[in-house]
Amino acid sequence: MTGMPAAGAASAGTAPTATTASVRPAGEDDVPAIQAIYGHHVIHGSGSFELVPPERDEMARRRAEIVGKGMPYLVAEQDGRVVGFAYAAPYRPRAAYRYTVEDSVYVAPDAIGGGVGTVLLAALIETCTAMGFRQMVAVIGDSENRGSIRLHEKAGFTDAGTLKAVGYKFDRWVDSVTMQRTLGAGGKTQPPAGG
Repeated sequence: MTGMPAAGAASAGTAPTATTASVRPAGEDDVPAIQAIYGHHVIHGSGSFELVPPERDEMARRRAEIVGKGMPYLVAEQDGRVVGFAYAAPYRPRAAYRYTVEDSVYVAPDAIGGGVGTVLLAALIETCTAMGFRQMVAVIGDSENRGSIRLHEKAGFTDAGTLKAVGYKFDRWVDSVTMQRTLGAGGKTQPPAGG
């Protein structure tokens, strides 16, 4: 799932600018910040369909699982503080999906609107393209999640459909929006031999 608040939901304060946020691979030491950012979105947003924020150990396990599969897990940092994270995971477990990834992007509440999500998603797209993936899918919680939808539109994603009322959170039914972006040659050429 991709979590950003709906338009206008950013908290007050000055958000970091994209030019001051740097992106790097996430390490074990980043897990507390990742857990805090994600926990905020679970509690306050509908981008994630989880209802209870995972504990730190669970977030560490999830990060290790992604990294263990050779997939990118990134953080954005500003002034020595992690202000967002993004990762790519296999889209589905069946072998034929092996060239397709699903992205997730989460930004700290006080950094929303400052371009951190844009920088993270661009780095994730670049990394996944270099790794030979051909498609990236975003599964966005809540059709009212305009921030995440706009983020993906700006990065070249197009609408691939909406599943209506598949989640129930905050005493209301929530849609799931699917968006898709071609990476590299997409479906125009055969994958590398042996892939």
